[in-house]
Amino acid sequence: MFTPLRGRSVIVTGSSKGIGRGIALRFGLAGCKLLIVSRKLEEAKAVAAEIVAAGGEARAFVADVTSQADMEAMALAAIDGFGTIDILCANAGIFPAAKLGAMTAADFDSVIGTNLKGTFLAVSACLPAMKAKKAGRIILTSSITGPVTGYPGWSHYGASKAGQLGFMRTAAIELAPFGITVNAVLPGNIATEGLAGLGEEYVRQMEASVPMRRLGSVTDIANAALFFASDEAAYITGQSLVIDGGQILPESLAALES
Repeated sequence: MFTPLRGRSVIVTGSSKGIGRGIALRFGLAGCKLLIVSRKLEEAKAVAAEIVAAGGEARAFVADVTSQADMEAMALAAIDGFGTIDILCANAGIFPAAKLGAMTAADFDSVIGTNLKGTFLAVSACLPAMKAKKAGRIILTSSITGPVTGYPGWSHYGASKAGQLGFMRTAAIELAPFGITVNAVLPGNIATEGLAGLGEEYVRQMEASVPMRRLGSVTDIANAALFFASDEAAYITGQSLVIDGGQILPESLAALES
């Protein structure tokens, strides 16, 4: 039986849709107080309203993770609204496809700026509050793409996600004396709005490459994040958890056909 997280203050960046929304809703069901962070106010308000309708507490906040000023304002909003910051889910990320040769420097900078620098800025903004109370949970949304696998068109995305894990390991060492843990979830192919946008053929191919023969759900990722945020995970830091239905296990599609 896990210690309840009821009443904990949680920030989830990029939580207006997809995995971020799933994480926010799951923490809401656990009785946490949520700051829903997105670049689009109406979308953030919609997720906050879902949580409130289910009996939880949530507020919407507009911010861009690439802006240091926005991230600092985000942290202050959580402190003003909830009194402290217990948990940060640094989830915001983008994945526009562009193959090498066609990818521009601006394309590369945009993905690295959001996915990797955005993680750094969000974490940095929340540290003063966590250090002051000598406790905190930081959960990064990385990916199997980059740390484990590759996919054409996503070299910038893969670099950003692998970079998050490098950041995580040193951050975990530096923050351990303050009672702050830093861990990461590595989703495989998850059924989200973004994945659906890649087309039905892509989805069918991905389902065929997963031993469980289905895509994961946002709740699968949210449950892993919830575990890392728990008291029972207090002695786990600098670690990553792959949630992919076994996708990275076969050495080829033939392994699934035999």
